[in-house]
Amino acid sequence: MDAQGRGRADDVDPADQWVLNPNTGEYELRLSPSAPQSGIPGPRRAAAAPSASRRGAQASRTTAPVAPGRDVPPPRRRRGAPPEEPLPGRRGRRPVKQKSKAKKALLWTGGTMAFVLVAGAATGYFYLKHLEGNVGTTDVGDAAASNFSKDEAFNILIIGTDKRTGEGNEGYGDAGSVGHADTNILLHVAKDRTNATALSIPRDLIVDIPDCKTKQEDGTDTVVAGQDGVRFNRSLGERGRDAGCTMRTVEAATGIKPDHFVMADFNAVKTLTTAVDGVEVCVENAVNDKKSKLVLPAGTSKVEGERALAFVRTRHAFGNEGDLDRIKVQQQFLGSLMRKMTSGDTLTSPTKLLKLAEAATNALTVDEAIGKVGTLKDIALELKKVPTKNISFMTIPVVDNPAETVKATVVVDRTRAPAIFDAIAGDVSFTEVKAQEKKEKAEVAARLKGTKSAASDVRVRILNGGAAGGSAQQQLAHLQTEEGVTKSENAGNAEATLAKTTLEYAPDQADQARRLADIMGLSGSAMKPGKSVTNSQGLPAMTLTLGKDFKGAGVKLNSSTAAAPGVDKSTADKAQCAS
Repeated sequence: MDAQGRGRADDVDPADQWVLNPNTGEYELRLSPSAPQSGIPGPRRAAAAPSASRRGAQASRTTAPVAPGRDVPPPRRRRGAPPEEPLPGRRGRRPVKQKSKAKKALLWTGGTMAFVLVAGAATGYFYLKHLEGNVGTTDVGDAAASNFSKDEAFNILIIGTDKRTGEGNEGYGDAGSVGHADTNILLHVAKDRTNATALSIPRDLIVDIPDCKTKQEDGTDTVVAGQDGVRFNRSLGERGRDAGCTMRTVEAATGIKPDHFVMADFNAVKTLTTAVDGVEVCVENAVNDKKSKLVLPAGTSKVEGERALAFVRTRHAFGNEGDLDRIKVQQQFLGSLMRKMTSGDTLTSPTKLLKLAEAATNALTVDEAIGKVGTLKDIALELKKVPTKNISFMTIPVVDNPAETVKATVVVDRTRAPAIFDAIAGDVSFTEVKAQEKKEKAEVAARLKGTKSAASDVRVRILNGGAAGGSAQQQLAHLQTEEGVTKSENAGNAEATLAKTTLEYAPDQADQARRLADIMGLSGSAMKPGKSVTNSQGLPAMTLTLGKDFKGAGVKLNSSTAAAPGVDKSTADKAQCAS
């Protein structure tokens, strides 16, 4: 409704009927100030049904308790007293809040109260069904998980397409295009919700697109043939490829399987930023880009709608005018949008939340497993648990395509990228978060207890059993130069791949094992009593096998943080200026 109608007695803004309950932290539908609260969830969170004590407290404000087996007549009005005010109705006054310590039975005040409850429930139900109707879904088969679990780590592939929809988008994307994978972010959310990683995938990254099965409009399946050595953005749209093909391409390129996808076109940026009344961005130098029509002064500005879209689309105003520089700008923008969406100004405003719910559901296409509004709400609530300071933004490490004379595309940097992929797959944070200690059995934990030898007395052979290439040599250099473990050597690759790093030692090497475990942050379960081996000097030595959980030279295994050497990283809590 418009602002002019707010003063009329017979008009109520629907957004004002959603009220934050401070006791539960939920938004609840309140059709009248005195009516009991609806248990139907609003666009932010699903509201809990009122407890017995609260229901009793609400009823007791208008109805006196009735003794069993007695009819109590209504109270009489004193002669000459003014008529009693009617019970609070649509425009009635809010009752005085009272604290109720004892549980009270719900007392009905008649058919009117029951009707209000039913009407509130129906309103909430139909509004949720309305939101659900806004969301588009795509059946991508087994490319996506069959359901969403609130108790596990999850990966969501966020795809921004260059498809033209809506008014004012004629200047963007390819005319008549079904939409390519223009902007791509693999969002990993940790199992314990302490951290998340948003990994950008360049659209010009050269990848192999695997064969993928897609669902046709008539319900039949067809297999779209894959292609080798092509741009990543061709994994969507071309030859009828759907988002499932893009998900399979991500898995083939990174080894990380996306669980779900969320896809949006240009309109999403415009509608979402408008719904939250704009997003703050910062540029080091004034921008006047004739191609995107972006005009910004140096410093901080608020952008929304068309100007927000121009900000994330422009390439010619920043850096080397390439896609990698634009990705950095988009990451900064997303961080700012996250801060705005989770700010108190947004979360405490029913009006903004309703606008945000409408904008988000209208903008999204998702896989069928998360196509229900309730599931999308669950995902949003799980994301809300992650502190913005622990949401890391980074881009897949790449190098120029060596096959090109004129550099236009990039390929994965095989020296830096594997450590990033392994950390995400291993649910390891790139920010410093408090590690959750896992209790080990007493006999296992006891392996860490006892005397420790001097570092200079530790003899160990290092094998690579699944860590990134070069890890054994890097760890050897760290142990010798930084930790004083000079009697160590690189023994090459292990025969088998291990998920976890292990240290095998003979009984008389236990004090050496405890010292190395202390240096590397090994758990008791990583220590394997066994036998020693002979090193290159013919002396008995322990065997350290670096598994897939190895986080990098010098990074303790019991640390919650992974090393990302040589990779630019930012976090969602900090505002940055594009340059």
